[in-house]
Amino acid sequence: MPELILHPEHIEDPQVLVDLCPFGAMELDSQGNLSISPACKMCRLCVRKGPKGAVEFREDAVKKPAVDKSAWKGIAVYVDHVDGNIHPVTYELIGKAREMAEVIHQPVYALFLGHNIDRQAHELLHYGADQVIVYEPELARFAIEPYTSAFEDFIHSYQPGSILVGATTVGRQLAPRVAARMHTGLTADCTILEMDESTDLSQIRPAFGGNIMAHIKTPNNRPQMATVRYKIMNAPERMPGESGEIVNRHMPSGKLVSRVEVLDIVEKPKEESIENADVLVVAGRGVKKPEDLQMLQELADLLDGQLACTRPLVEAGIMDAKTQIGLSGRTVRPKLIITCGVSGAVQFTAGMNHSDQIFAINTDPEAPIFKTANYCLVGDLYEVVPELIQRIEARKGAAHV
Repeated sequence: MPELILHPEHIEDPQVLVDLCPFGAMELDSQGNLSISPACKMCRLCVRKGPKGAVEFREDAVKKPAVDKSAWKGIAVYVDHVDGNIHPVTYELIGKAREMAEVIHQPVYALFLGHNIDRQAHELLHYGADQVIVYEPELARFAIEPYTSAFEDFIHSYQPGSILVGATTVGRQLAPRVAARMHTGLTADCTILEMDESTDLSQIRPAFGGNIMAHIKTPNNRPQMATVRYKIMNAPERMPGESGEIVNRHMPSGKLVSRVEVLDIVEKPKEESIENADVLVVAGRGVKKPEDLQMLQELADLLDGQLACTRPLVEAGIMDAKTQIGLSGRTVRPKLIITCGVSGAVQFTAGMNHSDQIFAINTDPEAPIFKTANYCLVGDLYEVVPELIQRIEARKGAAHV
């Protein structure tokens, strides 16, 4: 690893370096000896601004051997499911994997871990997977240790260059553990994935609260791993016929032991989710007080939709976190979304910009949301929404005459 080397012979006043370090990593002991603590962020300000020759930056002397990219072929998708019911994010990732595989002319694998899942495995062949790799014994329910071991066995056996995992409850547990086993990187919550002809995967995601888009690559490691939220990618159309094959694999039971004992499984009551809504009305910071949400709820009810919100309303305790849209909330893709008093920060728009139709209401003509919206209305939501309600009610009334 790179390191900073102190040269005391060039340091007349150690306090100069102590004061210079923005992270407090330069420390003086009781004898006046200067040292660099683990708080150092390698900003190298001490090298550039400190006394000449006082601090030396030394690159990593041991170069990591370059990965043999030709030994890693294919794009793998983890099949997220509960009791064989495949999560829709899986189909979206298979579609994206198929698209990227065309660039490098390599196969698409679907890794399916479970029990009695033959019918569901065949279903995946209608969506473009070249091979569905099925691990069945002792994997009826998700268990982190056996699933990680089976995942690792798959990677060692097939050596896929890239692996895509849905950012679901299971995927967010499994992907980091697998990445740690393989000593490789993992980019979470990607919004854009692109494959280079060199087989390097470009992973793009919002960072620093959505203020920038981070462009991440791991060219010196394989496999490359990324998680993607539901409704970020486009799911392919189901093909009438099957293409590809199913491969059943087995592992010794000793490698599928779990040190966690499940005492009981309680089914969670079904509830409405904004992720599945066709119509959403979104309350933003422009909503002045909690009572005003009733007006937006009325609009949502008239459109057979649901009420959602942005992060500030959740942080203020006005609405439930389950109704929040954005990178720290839910990703949605409704047929129609109406934003009311929403400014349109990247953190929010990344969670809804794939909606079919986006109708935005804001008093600020320069609001960022207007760059994303299909229809932009500059106005006060307290004037616009009541009129919308009135017109929709009039149309509905006329339709019933």
